[in-house]
Amino acid sequence: MNRRDAIGKVALLMGGAVIGAEFFISGCKSTSTQVSDLFDTDHVAFLNEVADTILPTTSSPGAKAANVGQFMAVMVRDCYTPADQKIFLEGLTKLDDAGKKQYSSKFLDLTPAQRIDLLVALDKEQKAFTADRNKKLDADKIAHKGDDKYKPIELPNHYFRMMKELTLLGYFTSEIGATKALRYIAVPGHYDGNLPYKKGDKAWAT
Repeated sequence: MNRRDAIGKVALLMGGAVIGAEFFISGCKSTSTQVSDLFDTDHVAFLNEVADTILPTTSSPGAKAANVGQFMAVMVRDCYTPADQKIFLEGLTKLDDAGKKQYSSKFLDLTPAQRIDLLVALDKEQKAFTADRNKKLDADKIAHKGDDKYKPIELPNHYFRMMKELTLLGYFTSEIGATKALRYIAVPGHYDGNLPYKKGDKAWAT
């Protein structure tokens, strides 16, 4: 699965454009900043736990097995704007704060069931947040229709949307995700537009 196809699939799952997609497709920016300048090993371990709650081990390995936390750290460094980097990093604290508010415990101290409930609540929050953000962007665009000098207003993204998008993108472009969770043929054969499908069959990575 190439980068463009992966982004398209994540956008379909998320119901909207992927944050930083234009950078992902172009190969992201060149930077001398080290991942460790933004994320330490505890941050990466934390992100792996978040990702593994979103995509846990089932009949195939989960997101932590694919080290999606490290993928997130690299992508935030290379492909996010400074504004989105700040939101993402602050989101690590906000996620813990949400756990304390709902269960009086940090995310890593929650039970698996509590982690799922918390992330489900945050997913509902980010969907409402993103829908409102998109309405404001559309209204601003309409208000400036015909203005040749118009530049879209900049509105913040939601940190959990970023985490979820990067989890899906990182997992399904990893070797584990492509070969264990999806069906993969390294060198595809002829095209078959009428391939039999049985309920429960895995999707194709290639």
